[in-house]
Order: sequence, then structure tokens, then C-alpha cells
Amino acid sequence: MPAAHPVVPSLELAGGRSIPQLGYGVFKVEDDVAADVTLQALEAGYRHLDTAKVYGNEEGVGRAIREAGVPREELFVTTKLWNDAQGFDDAIAACEASLERLGLDYVDLYLVHWAVPSQGQYVEAWKALIELQKRGLVRTIGVSNYPAPQLTEIIEATGVVPAIHQIELHPYFQQRELREIHAQHGILTESWGPLGQGKSDLLENAVITGIATAHAATPAQVVLAWHLAHGIVTIPKSVTPSRIVENLAAAELELTADDVAAIDELDRPDGRGGADPATKTA
Repeated sequence: MPAAHPVVPSLELAGGRSIPQLGYGVFKVEDDVAADVTLQALEAGYRHLDTAKVYGNEEGVGRAIREAGVPREELFVTTKLWNDAQGFDDAIAACEASLERLGLDYVDLYLVHWAVPSQGQYVEAWKALIELQKRGLVRTIGVSNYPAPQLTEIIEATGVVPAIHQIELHPYFQQRELREIHAQHGILTESWGPLGQGKSDLLENAVITGIATAHAATPAQVVLAWHLAHGIVTIPKSVTPSRIVENLAAAELELTADDVAAIDELDRPDGRGGADPATKTA
């Protein structure tokens, strides 16, 4: 008999839907590789997949979904609107093209990938997502990488609050002010780069490794469990089969209150991952 998959908790989204709190991301994974590793992730027990148009691997993710044969209603699939299609009509067309590449009738979550304030189209993009939700092409809508002023502006302009905001977040860069805004509006926080994008020493930090030793866990599992303990959705990425499995097992690691508090102390003013935000595509 195959081993049981780890039980991943779900969080409620606005509108009554729910999202598995631990998912699998494919940032910077080539299309053919994405097809293979996404299939591995699904076989390991992941049911939440996160891709984006700009990643260039929606087709590969779609192939994996079809090959895995997991019932569609058991999956939670996210993709994202890229910066070159933030006009209303362009955004509608971009979503339809993403669905075609994925081979799906709808996605569970569609995000505006970046606010790009210099383009001045983030409100139009958000209005397009509202329309896509009305048409049933997307079940839930949200945003990614939005500074607080732009996040507030789209809410005030439309009266529609994003269900989720996906941002860079990890123990060195905890985004507390933005998370407070999310709490005020009932927005779920989702982390990309949860293992320390561009900060390779996070998993070697003595606090993290000490907690890992105490729990007979890996440092990565400890960091992911910290996100889960804070009610943050997280989407680690790995193309290594053993780590794909290990990361999912973090869903069943229970940290103590003292563990969580110790990791909370790791927040740093310079904790953001390496590159200029304008050049990142996660």
C-alpha cells in the first residue's frame, strides 16, 4: 500500500473557497522540466500549483496535470497576469491564453503579477480580474508584489478586496507592516521565496538549524512550518525529488511557540532577497 501523503491544512478565502496552505511553485523552471517536476509534486501529494505566464511553463504544468489524473476539483491552480497585458482587454485575452496553455477551463486563483506603478494600469488590471471572476474563468482573484499605496488604491477604486496577496516573505524579510494591512482587510498573505530568495545563509542560521535538530527535521521544513504557523500560504520551489517530498512533509511539523518566537527575531532591515524588485518575476 502506498504511503499516505502529508495532510496539508487549508485556509479559507474570501467567498468561501479554500486554498491549501502549502503549494508547489515553478518559478524559473523550464517548460519540459516543469512538466516532470510538477508531475512528481502531484504524485508526492501536492494539490496546490503556482505558475505564471512569464515563467514560460504553463504548458508543462498543464501536461503534468493531465498525466497525473488527479480530479480537477482536488487541485488548486494559480497563474498570473504579466506586466505587458495590464490594460482591461489585454488582461482578459491574457487570461484566456493562459487557460489554453494550461488546458483548463478555469484557474482557482489569478493574480496581477506586479503593480508596476510607473505604467499606471494596475487599477484597470484589477477591474479586468473582477470581470474574469464574473465570467467564471477564474474562481478567486488577488494580486502579487503590490506596495501598500497601490493595494489600498485598487480596493478604494473598485470596492473589491483581493482575496490574497503574494509577496516575497521569509524569516529575514517578514513584511510585518504589509501583513498588518492584509489583516485589516481580510487578505490572506502568500509567500514566494519562502526559503530565502537570494539569501543562501538562511538555512544555515543557527536558530533554524538548532530547531531543526530538536525536531529531527530539515532547516527548510522548519522555515516552511514557521510560515504555516503564522497562517501564511507558501509555495516552495525545488526540482530535486527528495526535497519536493521533504518540503511537503513540513505541513506536519508542529513548532513550539518558543520556536516561532525565536524565528520571529530573525527579521532584518536588509532581509530582502538579492535583485532589484523591478527585475524579479516571482
